[in-house]
Amino acid sequence: MNTSLILLLFGLNATTAFVGGGADLRAFKTNAGRGQLVQMQATSTASPVVYGSDVKSLISANRASIDKLASISADMSEISLLRFALAFPDQAEANQALSDTVAWRKGEGKSIVNAAAEAIEMATIGGGWDNDVVRDAAPHAAAINRYITSNNVLTLSSDDGGLVYVIRASAISDKELMSKVSVSQMVDFFLYVKEVHSLIANVRSERSGKLCGVIFANDISGVRTFPDKRFSQALTASSKQYEMLYPSMAGPTMILNLPFVLQAFVGLIKPLFPKSVQSRLIFESAPVLASLKKLTPLSTDMNTRKSFLAEVKSLQLKIMK
Repeated sequence: MNTSLILLLFGLNATTAFVGGGADLRAFKTNAGRGQLVQMQATSTASPVVYGSDVKSLISANRASIDKLASISADMSEISLLRFALAFPDQAEANQALSDTVAWRKGEGKSIVNAAAEAIEMATIGGGWDNDVVRDAAPHAAAINRYITSNNVLTLSSDDGGLVYVIRASAISDKELMSKVSVSQMVDFFLYVKEVHSLIANVRSERSGKLCGVIFANDISGVRTFPDKRFSQALTASSKQYEMLYPSMAGPTMILNLPFVLQAFVGLIKPLFPKSVQSRLIFESAPVLASLKKLTPLSTDMNTRKSFLAEVKSLQLKIMK
């Protein structure tokens, strides 16, 4: 079995995806909430979170925990506090996770948080979405955006108002990329993207009244070699922070178009993922995605995008069974 490829799959878990150009997020300010409910496990200890569920009902059911969390961060929205309550059913764990998050947002992560908020405000002037504004505001964008483009990474809007993160690892020149930036700079970039996704998902949840999340679609087409060691280090470092900083945000993780030679080893590959990911992990083929030489048509061609999102929706239903 190709051990290098399996380790690559481990690096592409639900906490390590990132966004590139051409992202279809124009519905940032629109209401959403239609479509199928997607059940997933927010963390290895949390109760199942059903995306598409009524936000008011979830807040009511978790009112006691949310009120206690609000005493730690009065500035954080109820949607954000709800995500901590859902992810950490033990109040002490929820309090600690939120305290750590608040400290990061006011300290080490302050510039990332501020940059994401300012970029979204500028990108949505006039009610639309200017993706270039958000891309250009990312930490170390001048170096990284040459390699992270609409050819290899995209964010799409699902039918129910959530986000679908699409990554084709084989199209990223990771070794060349990491010759231009440090591991810490790459981590900052990843966290900026997660902050942007979080802001969008929370606004959509508030306006639609339905809890929104992020689906991760990792396209393994064309992967042949192990990723650059420094790139993997950046993925791992950002992964460790994801569920603490953005709990109950990650939805299903889809490993798509796995090479035939590895399909027989899925049972061995799955345990390599964190337990918090395994319950919402699926290995499947995605013919529409596999047929694309580049990911760009997902953002420029309506029919292609609709066909792919239909694939994603059918895979969601498989996870629910």
